[in-house]
Amino acid sequence: MASLIALSSSIGCILFVIVSFFRGSVAGGVTFTFTNRCGGTVWPGVLANSGSPPLETTGFALASGEARSMAAPAGWSGRFWARTGCAFDGASGKCATGDCGSGELECHGSGAEPPATLVEFTLAGGASKEDYYDVSLVDGYNVPVVVEAAGCPATGCLVDLNERCPQELTASAGQGCRSACEAFGRPEFCCSGDFGNPDTCHPSTYSQAFKAACPRAYSYAYDDATSTFTCSGSDAYSVTFCPRAGAIPSSLKSSNGPLPRPGDVVNSAQVAADSWLASLATGESDAATTTSAASLLLQAALAAAVMSLLVSR
Repeated sequence: MASLIALSSSIGCILFVIVSFFRGSVAGGVTFTFTNRCGGTVWPGVLANSGSPPLETTGFALASGEARSMAAPAGWSGRFWARTGCAFDGASGKCATGDCGSGELECHGSGAEPPATLVEFTLAGGASKEDYYDVSLVDGYNVPVVVEAAGCPATGCLVDLNERCPQELTASAGQGCRSACEAFGRPEFCCSGDFGNPDTCHPSTYSQAFKAACPRAYSYAYDDATSTFTCSGSDAYSVTFCPRAGAIPSSLKSSNGPLPRPGDVVNSAQVAADSWLASLATGESDAATTTSAASLLLQAALAAAVMSLLVSR
C-alpha cells in the first residue's frame, strides 16, 4: 500500500510539472483568431521560425464563415498564410496556392510555395517588450488578409490583386499574383547579389504598384519603414482572410489603379501610358483616374527626358 501511495504521489508530481510547463509556455503569449470571410474553404498554414516551438497545429481547414483560435507563447515567432483550392489524398494532396508540399492537411514545418500572402509575427519575450508583425507580398499574393488587435495598428492587403495582376506575374495555374523576383529571378528584384542590401536594392515598378494597392504591406525585401508594426500589451490578434468591405479600416484603403508593366525610369512613361490606355479601353477610368494617370505620365516623361540627357553626355 505504501508503495502504491508513493507511486501515486510521484505520478501526481510529474503531472503537476507537465501542467505547469504548458501553462508557463503560454503565459505572456497571445491568442490568434483566424476568420475566413472568403467564398469557400481556405486551409491556413502555420510555420514556426527556427528556435520557436510549434503551435498546436501546422495546418487546418477553415470553412467559409468559420473561425478558429490558437495560443502562442511569449517570444514565439513565425508565419501564417491561407492555402486555397486544396485536395488532400494521403501524401499526394495539393493546393492551388500557398501549398506547403506536405501533401497533407498539416504542413509539418514546411513553408508556403509562392505566390502567397504572408502574415509574420515576432511576439514580445525576453528583452523585447513589443510584438512585431507585418503582412508581406514579397513572396507574391494569393488572398486578401487583415491583421488587427485592440489599441494597435491594423495592417494587411485588402485589394484583390488577382483581378489586376499583369499577365507576366500571373501564376501558371492562373491563381495568385507572383512577385517580380519569382517571375524574373533578377537580383535587382530579389535584393540578392550586388543588390543584397538596402543601399543598392530599391523599389521596382512592380513593388511600387503593390505598395500603392496595399500601402501597409511589405512590397519588397527592404520595405521596413512603412510595413512593420509594433504592439505592446495585446493578448489577442485577429487574422481575417478576405475581410468584408464594410470592415476595412480607413488606414488600409488603397489606390485602385491597375498594376503597371515592368519598366525603369527610362521607359516608365510608356508604362504609365499603357496603364492609362488600358483603363480607358475597359471604361473603368473616371476623371480622377484620368487626371492621376496624366500627371504620372507627365512626371515619367520628364524623368525619361532627364535620363536621356544624362546618358547622352
